[in-house]
Amino acid sequence: MREQETQPEDQETSEQSRRDFLKGGGIVAGGLAAATVPGLAEADAADSQASYSPSDAPSKNPYGKRPGGGISLPEYYKPWPAIKNRNMYLPGTETLPKNEMRITFLGSSPWPPNRLQKGTSMLVELGNGTSQPRRFFFDLGNGSVGNAIALQVPAPFINDIFISHLHSDHFADLPYMYPFRAFSGGFTPLRVYGPSGRTPELGIKHMIKHMREMNRWHEENFHACPVGDGMEIEVTEFDWKERNGICYDKDGVKVRHWPRSHVKDGASAYRLDWEDAGLSFVWTGDGRPDELSAEYGKGADVFVSEGTIDVPTLSAMKLGSPAELWEYTIDIFHTMYYAAGYLFKQAQPRMAAICHFEWSGDQLAAESVAEVRSNWDGLFMFGLDLQVINVTKDAIWSREAVVADGAAPANMDPRWFLKPGEKLPDEIELPTPTMPREVQQEQFVRDLEIDPKKYYPPDVYRKPVQKWPGVVLNPREMLKAKGIDVGDDK
Repeated sequence: MREQETQPEDQETSEQSRRDFLKGGGIVAGGLAAATVPGLAEADAADSQASYSPSDAPSKNPYGKRPGGGISLPEYYKPWPAIKNRNMYLPGTETLPKNEMRITFLGSSPWPPNRLQKGTSMLVELGNGTSQPRRFFFDLGNGSVGNAIALQVPAPFINDIFISHLHSDHFADLPYMYPFRAFSGGFTPLRVYGPSGRTPELGIKHMIKHMREMNRWHEENFHACPVGDGMEIEVTEFDWKERNGICYDKDGVKVRHWPRSHVKDGASAYRLDWEDAGLSFVWTGDGRPDELSAEYGKGADVFVSEGTIDVPTLSAMKLGSPAELWEYTIDIFHTMYYAAGYLFKQAQPRMAAICHFEWSGDQLAAESVAEVRSNWDGLFMFGLDLQVINVTKDAIWSREAVVADGAAPANMDPRWFLKPGEKLPDEIELPTPTMPREVQQEQFVRDLEIDPKKYYPPDVYRKPVQKWPGVVLNPREMLKAKGIDVGDDK
């Protein structure tokens, strides 16, 4: 009898909880979706009539009155003449002018991997009026280098890499990339920056040392090719505890760092200040919302936070893991979208963005934005792969890069091999390999190779080149073939 008496109350509570969850999770989209649950549409309509008041109306544009201009877009969100295509970024079609910054999201995913997102990485380019701007990479997650190559970033110019912490989704492309960078003309050492750990073996120096040990076979194998000093890695390890410390200071650019709470000591955030142009960029790395990021990120032109949607009950339904596991993971590791919006509100950047997030599907896009908007009503975007932001002191513009799925690397340019300010020489000799294959391989293995005359048609047969011939480039002829005329005095 007691069960019968309490059952209606339990049903009512269950129905209310389900309705609240569906509404909060962004699943119910108008009366059509609600009508699929018996009694829910009528209840929602009653709730709506009872609770709505004029104070619930959307807030005004924080940037001032803009009839026809949206409720979150400032006057400075607009293109300018250097933006050749306002709707998409086409690599190789725009020279980045002096005093202009371009930020490209090379990857945006933590875990699980998916076809839409590569591992987290951001490319910050500082314009100098040439085809090769100054470049800085913040994290280098799995698959992100492929997007850099598709964007026609020459492999030798993948350098100055700032790792926020040693979760592999933030550096997984590093062991893959650096030998191929050397192989592709990156003959100078790679520069990597990152935090120390609580003990020496938990810092970035230790990781790089053992990464190279892991890659020893690969490194020695590629020393049969012209790689110069490209296998060398110059590591700048800074004290993870330092607040607003400087880990890079060169030619008018400073990069600062501060600690982040990400379960284990040794996670950091970064701020790049381009002093000559008066522009700045912040990447929080991973971690819980913290006071230092709000303080040191204040007034940045572009402030990028990590983020995660906070719907653990729905995640449990979709993926089967207990809601408590999702709550625990979020609450010790990450910044939920509500908190990202709060950080943006405290820092007041000209533009806010979220990277390193699990794309929850189109169905939850509105919920994701709503959680951010609970605290931040300014200019905002999700930094999905290949989203591009151009920044000047007067304006900001965003669009998507369009690249071919099988894009070939940038065509070799002899000017890649020159030092800054160096004049173009008459000849450029490629480095001599230091470990030819005779040094690395037993003769009997080579003796097992099939005679090329057996598989080449006679009219295309060529004698194999298996001794280093010495390769000398004629830079002016190479540039002339590209339609670039360079005088003798340059």
